Amino acid sequence: MKAKTILLVEDNPSDIDLTKRALSKGRIANELVVVEDGQEALDYLFGTGDYAGRDAMPSLAVILLDLKLPRIDGFEVLKRIRTDERTKRLPVVILTSSGEEQDVARSYDHGANSYIRKPVDFSQFAEAVDSLGLYWLILNEAPPKTGL
Repeated sequence: MKAKTILLVEDNPSDIDLTKRALSKGRIANELVVVEDGQEALDYLFGTGDYAGRDAMPSLAVILLDLKLPRIDGFEVLKRIRTDERTKRLPVVILTSSGEEQDVARSYDHGANSYIRKPVDFSQFAEAVDSLGLYWLILNEAPPKTGL
């Protein structure tokens, strides 16, 4: 059985690189797909735009979603994920530098499964990604797919 994919929605090249390094350090071998704005994330998830014609429902283990994104912000991406029958049960982890209380509350109000504030220190970040991988990729039992 092929390992499920991790979708990273992040526009900062340094944070993308940091996440890749942390996943590698944690020996997380799942395929990582990176999209750099909210519209691209939605296109990837629903097989539209640049992703038209490919499998609209990829086999995802988890979505790592930044909030501050170009074109469509992370809150709107999360809202659209939760309102579509095909994606409403996908695990979404907010992975952002924002520690604003209203961002945390709004994320959970829109259906985030978890909220992780990106640490600045690489070792802390690598530890957070390793824990995230252990939980979401190994321990967590995903819900059955819906709307298919």
